[in-house]
Amino acid sequence: MDAAAPLDSALGRVGLIAVALLALAAVITDRPRLRAAAMAGALVLTPVLLVAEIWDTEQFRTFRDRPGFTAALVAGALAALVALAFAMARRPLMLPLLAFAALPFRIPIETAGQTANLLVPLYGVIVAGALAQMPALAAGRRPAGMRDVPPGPLATVLLAFVALYAVQATYADDVSLAAEGLVFFYVPFALLFGLLVRLEWTGRLLTWCLAVVVALALVFAVVGFVEYETRTLLLNPDVIASNAFGSYFRVNSLFFDPNMYGRFLAEVMIALAALAAWTSRRRDIALVAIALAVLWAALVLTFSQSSFAALLAGLAVMAALRWSLKPVALIVAAVVAVGGLAAGAVLAVQGDLPSPRDVNRATVGRSKLVSGGLDLWTDRPLHGFGSGSFQPEYRRKRDLSRPNDVTASHTTPVTVAAEQGLIGLALYAVLVFVALRTLLAGARASLPRVVIAAAFVALLVHTMAYAAFLEDPTTWVLLAAGAALAARQSSSAVSSSSSAT
Repeated sequence: MDAAAPLDSALGRVGLIAVALLALAAVITDRPRLRAAAMAGALVLTPVLLVAEIWDTEQFRTFRDRPGFTAALVAGALAALVALAFAMARRPLMLPLLAFAALPFRIPIETAGQTANLLVPLYGVIVAGALAQMPALAAGRRPAGMRDVPPGPLATVLLAFVALYAVQATYADDVSLAAEGLVFFYVPFALLFGLLVRLEWTGRLLTWCLAVVVALALVFAVVGFVEYETRTLLLNPDVIASNAFGSYFRVNSLFFDPNMYGRFLAEVMIALAALAAWTSRRRDIALVAIALAVLWAALVLTFSQSSFAALLAGLAVMAALRWSLKPVALIVAAVVAVGGLAAGAVLAVQGDLPSPRDVNRATVGRSKLVSGGLDLWTDRPLHGFGSGSFQPEYRRKRDLSRPNDVTASHTTPVTVAAEQGLIGLALYAVLVFVALRTLLAGARASLPRVVIAAAFVALLVHTMAYAAFLEDPTTWVLLAAGAALAARQSSSAVSSSSSAT
């Protein structure tokens, strides 16, 4: 790999588009051999682009300067992946279970001039899963545990957004952040989506997946309690520093950010609340109530406002699907009205409106980032500044000097608008619409579909205050499982109608 050929060259940008198209083909096509070839191409090209991106980093130089050690390490990793792939080929249910188990775990990697927290264990699961399916696909056969059904319109729109992101990276002044998004998030998670959307999601498998995430959430909660009691965090020096000067102590357990920890807890709590709402067994309700109490206490210690909002939104959707939309809508409207009256009363007592600085302080800097992102959008409303460009363009516009002054707008639509303009924003809106329609249509008849729909809405709300939409593998897993269950329910309904006729 030539260090003089970085990804911001013409060849590097073409490589980003190529790997996005390979991921698209690996998911969309119904031809097994073409799917295998596209999957293999994405698995080969992605690490090539990754090495090109991190070639000159201090972290990678350790491996570059020790070729013998690096070769042995790569050989060992490949052997482990092949062994895991062989096990997955024999027992296909290992793929979703290991994927759910690996969702929260990140490892810090230096890239694009900063440290990114990457889901390295999940990457291993994705590669092993792809390798497990490739022999059958290359032979023109259906892999064990998979269904011969097209992924549907949701997959098409989802992968179209990935392809557009790669194309719009070509005109960004600095392609490194867009490359990071594609190589570390969009492409591997697209492959994961393709592996899971054709999976046979049985009731037993869904129960096991729920058990995995509940167990993880309880373990994370215990770690968070220990952190709060000892006033010591295990990860993230930024949070440690903010706790040292803050008026309250936030915990992040084994996550790098309290908000991502809170998002995970909220998702699990929504699933447990739905389980309690649909069951009539007192023992199950009691166990779920105990778990919810533990997770609620853990969530409180994150002090994550976005996670509380996400939890409430998910519970509202769950309640509307369990009972009726009208009473839930009335309750939500009443809560909003009471909140508005309370805010108005506070302003009346103060006698004046809060200043922009007060609003920015109350939102922990979010309002300033949003207004700055909207300013960037007005500068280039149609096509934006290019994928991954928010941070450098915002820093340039605001004349910020420190590298860590800003990372993202923390509001996904604002980030999309600033980076990709109306073109990207329109496709993002279509993606959200198609996702909600796919997950919510007919979901009332299926508890797993209710859980997935409510959890996705909660995640969507969270991205309005903390971003990380397609950068979070949970989004892709929920969409894959939701689309698969929706397709199965639709085909069952068609079969029943045909039989009745």
